[in-house]
Amino acid sequence: MDDSGNSSRAGRVAFTYPDFVFYQLARFFIIAGLEMQSVAVGWQIYEITRRPLDLGLVGLAQFSPGILLFLVSGHAADRFPRNKLLVVCYVGFGVCSGLLLFTAFHQSRTVLPIYVVVVLLGVVRAFNSPVSRAMVPQIVPEEHLQNAIAWNSSVNQAATIMGPSLGGLIYAVAKGPAAVYATAILAAAGAVFLMTQVKLRSKPRPREPMTLKSVLAGLHYIAEKKIILGSISLDLFAVLLGGAVALLPVFASEVLRTGPWGLGLLRASPAIGAGSMALLLAHRPFRRRAGVTMLWCVAGFGAFTILFGISRSLVLSMVALILVGSMDMVSVVVRSTLVQLATPDEMRGRVSAVEMMFIGASNEIGQFESGLTAQWFGAVPAVILGGIGTLLVTGLWAWNFPELRRVEKFSSIKS
Repeated sequence: MDDSGNSSRAGRVAFTYPDFVFYQLARFFIIAGLEMQSVAVGWQIYEITRRPLDLGLVGLAQFSPGILLFLVSGHAADRFPRNKLLVVCYVGFGVCSGLLLFTAFHQSRTVLPIYVVVVLLGVVRAFNSPVSRAMVPQIVPEEHLQNAIAWNSSVNQAATIMGPSLGGLIYAVAKGPAAVYATAILAAAGAVFLMTQVKLRSKPRPREPMTLKSVLAGLHYIAEKKIILGSISLDLFAVLLGGAVALLPVFASEVLRTGPWGLGLLRASPAIGAGSMALLLAHRPFRRRAGVTMLWCVAGFGAFTILFGISRSLVLSMVALILVGSMDMVSVVVRSTLVQLATPDEMRGRVSAVEMMFIGASNEIGQFESGLTAQWFGAVPAVILGGIGTLLVTGLWAWNFPELRRVEKFSSIKS
């Protein structure tokens, strides 16, 4: 009984730090709001144009600012107080939701104003992502970092489950996107308040001057650390090819013959699997063979993507996406823990910025790739080919990065 209680408390150890609690509540509000908003944006654009390519362009519009700004945003995350930077970013997300609400009220039949706001969202994301990832080690001590990262992912997935489902429901009930965007504004306001309560544990970092050498330091560091390079590049190419999220409006409307509510369920399904896996990893962290497990799970991501592509049942499609999410979460926890433990605090912002550029490429450019191949070959062949590509990439990385296969325990990884 005592052992069970001790195990349960150990699984929740990150929440014994009040600042971690405030931080996770703030993230829950902002992620749920953005996910609700993404469902509304996707459905609104597809209703206007009926072209899969336009859904892919949403991903490209969000990712493009990150390509241009990731070096600057990473340097900012290492130069300025990270909690204050997140407050500014959350305000920026709220402003973007307000602009989308303005476009919804005008009921424009052109998608250009929506794309403009999506680009602005991409600018805010470019600064939000590296500072958000680099902040976790400043809230909890290193010995509890894997637990904190697992819970960080759990909260992310919980918000990703609630956000799309609630967004699709509100869109259907209100018969339009305006109510969704208004709710996203309220969520951003709550996130701003909660982030103002977060205090950092670590000492202030010296303000390193902004030179070409300091800006490029993150790229330099990753190039030298083969374990980090292998893990984040695996995510880049695997998800770049295997991502099917951008095409969910097409599958919901034309393959599975459902509406916004069905789209919300499909969008939530990967998060259900990912959240469940993150909870499991929080209570049962990796003890050994972390690298090999990650490689097998990335391969599973590709296999279940193929299953989703061939499914014609809403239930089976949801099951496939749940399994896709659970496989992806293993990769997320392993990669995030490796990067944070192998990087000194004064460089975490810049390294995280490079990592987020890789992740952004895999998600947003992956959406564009999915939209483009769907435009050429159709949605179903695009998803199936992407899953096959993920399997091939996993095999190549297992061969070319033996350092990944050899990762046993995180305790052996030092910055």
